[in-house]
Amino acid sequence: MLVTFKSKAAADVVMYESHAKPILDMLHKDIKIGVITAAENANAQALLEKQIVNSKAHEAAEALERDVHAHHNGNGDDHKHEKIEPVTFSARAYPLLEMLRAAGESKHDVIWGV
Repeated sequence: MLVTFKSKAAADVVMYESHAKPILDMLHKDIKIGVITAAENANAQALLEKQIVNSKAHEAAEALERDVHAHHNGNGDDHKHEKIEPVTFSARAYPLLEMLRAAGESKHDVIWGV
């Protein structure tokens, strides 16, 4: 299922529910329908920015671990594997963060599920 975030300040941001849920859980918001009011915006931005920074700190370690497993598996060195490029939390969350920033500047709400 898709979640579409809307604001008068920015273009819609669409995410799969499974990707939006961790963000909305962190903000203590319901996945089905909700609003981040202009008054809540600064706190929501701060929480999301903090989580993005934390997730980026772990990305390098996770990439190194994937690389070690790909190159040094049970069969020895594997140079013919496909490169794994997962979409990170920060990449998924960034469009919503940009929407929150634009909404904060113009004092608009961000809504979803309506």
